[in-house]
Amino acid sequence: MRFPVVLFDFDGTVVDSGGIILASMRHATRTVLARDYSDRELMANVGGPGLEGQMLAIAPEHVDELVRVYREHNESIHDELEACDGVEGVLATLRAQGRRLGIVTAKRNKTVDLAFRYLPLGGYFDTIVGGDDTVRHKPDPDPLLLGLERLAASPGEAAYVGDSPYDMRAARAAGVHAIGVTWGKIHDRDALHDADVVVDTPEELLAAL
Repeated sequence: MRFPVVLFDFDGTVVDSGGIILASMRHATRTVLARDYSDRELMANVGGPGLEGQMLAIAPEHVDELVRVYREHNESIHDELEACDGVEGVLATLRAQGRRLGIVTAKRNKTVDLAFRYLPLGGYFDTIVGGDDTVRHKPDPDPLLLGLERLAASPGEAAYVGDSPYDMRAARAAGVHAIGVTWGKIHDRDALHDADVVVDTPEELLAAL
């Protein structure tokens, strides 16, 4: 088995959350700043420095209020959340093969738990590293290294599957195999240029692992 440990990003990789993230970003910026931003501006930093960092890039003087309004809106629409097509089958196959699985995400543990109330996928994972578990965030390798530590795994045993440039850079920095996926549609394929391999379907992901 090439990679006995497989770590996954969450948004745009396991859960199809791009739509509700964008809706909440737009709600927060309209409510707090009374201003419209393009989709690209709103989503540029998703998956990397955490929500505070995303809002810092938009309006440094209004970060706390933007975060508060975003979270209030985002949590209220989590019942719309769906899993990415085919991902549950991938998780089931990997578990059946005896692999250890984890999530490494910039999202808070509380919000991951909320998502798993609507999508019963939590049982597939042996550990979850949320944005509140480390001081430094992707693209820093610390979150991935914590996931490996919890699973008693070395970087050479592991692959990290994600949809953002921050995921790929963090994987590189941690010394794990970087697999970019395109189905999240939060970032485009060009943003995954640091990946060891980019896949477009769950079947291609299984083949890459």
